[in-house]
Amino acid sequence: MSEPLHYRSTRGASHAARIEEVIAAGLAPDGGLYVPEALPQRDPAEFDPNGSLADTATTLLDPFFRGSSLAGELPAICREALDFDVPLRPLSYRQDASLLELFHGPSAAFKDVGARFLAACFRRLRRNSDVPLTILVATSGDTGAAVAAAFHRQPGVRVVILYPDGRVSPRQAHQLGSFDDNVQALRVDGTFDDCQRMVKAALHDAELQLRVPLSSANSISLGRLLPQMSYYAHAALAWWREHGAPLNFIVPTGNLGNALACIWVREMGLPVGEIHLACNANATLSDYFDGSPYAPAPPWPRWPMPWTWARPAISSACAGPSPATMSCACNCMPAAWMTKPFAKPSCATRATTTKCSVRIRRRPCTCSTTWASPACRGRWCRRPIRRNSTAWSSP
Repeated sequence: MSEPLHYRSTRGASHAARIEEVIAAGLAPDGGLYVPEALPQRDPAEFDPNGSLADTATTLLDPFFRGSSLAGELPAICREALDFDVPLRPLSYRQDASLLELFHGPSAAFKDVGARFLAACFRRLRRNSDVPLTILVATSGDTGAAVAAAFHRQPGVRVVILYPDGRVSPRQAHQLGSFDDNVQALRVDGTFDDCQRMVKAALHDAELQLRVPLSSANSISLGRLLPQMSYYAHAALAWWREHGAPLNFIVPTGNLGNALACIWVREMGLPVGEIHLACNANATLSDYFDGSPYAPAPPWPRWPMPWTWARPAISSACAGPSPATMSCACNCMPAAWMTKPFAKPSCATRATTTKCSVRIRRRPCTCSTTWASPACRGRWCRRPIRRNSTAWSSP
């Protein structure tokens, strides 16, 4: 594909945007997400077998930037943003599985890849601008710290992070508050969805945009999604050269952002095999693939005490489509917790004993729960596990 790529909104807007406009805006004017009109094809032979992650990213992303003002800067952007390793390490206890380590960036999250790439692009796009740009970020933990680290003390850019008060871990909250200068973190009395709505409302406010130029660094930005393709491509190519076979991926996902990068790499013709989506109690995707409407999940409880991080997800009822598909979540918390209203979901009427174990602060505990009322009254309950789904809730 030699012609420059154009990008359109997922909501069908007729305007075809260039990559510079897409990165600067973050979100399409009609509220949709920018996507390329077509995905370019790449041949594995085009990639340097001894190249670094930055080299792989440069070759992979070249068609997306072709003809743009950033095309000549792309190698430097990739070297600047992707200056750490993402090794694929075999698991010691399984011969057929490896772990792709995406935590070697400054904030120890895979989102460092996209955030640093986006920051490197903005440094060049706004090189001659005298008007400061405000980056708005809604975060449930990792995104905010990665964006803050990437844009910290970058001239001409201010970062405002919105995060739900009490709904990020204490360590994440500490990390979000550790920056100064051009980074400001604000706690919101609400959920992550409330934070996201505030960001989108600001980006759609034309009058506000005239007074304060705004952009976003959330996963809605294509400037983050494109570079995230690089580590999937880099790992898949290395595996293919060594084993002569495609590399399968299991991707933890909540809203399909990171997993979409993996899917696009496969659609571009690189040796990616099966892609499995692993969901936890945030099961919006697995519920959708099982036929439910696509809707936000109920908010998680706040973090009132240090042990809360180990608390299982709470369902309004333990009765699922079939009690046989249920998983037990143990009552290994302090006895005082059992007097709390949220610790008393109703239970399925199935006289079956299920054993499970969880780990709290490195102390293992086991319990058995009888799925019968009132015998299991006050037990902790977990969402149903759909064992035959492509995307499923992990126990």
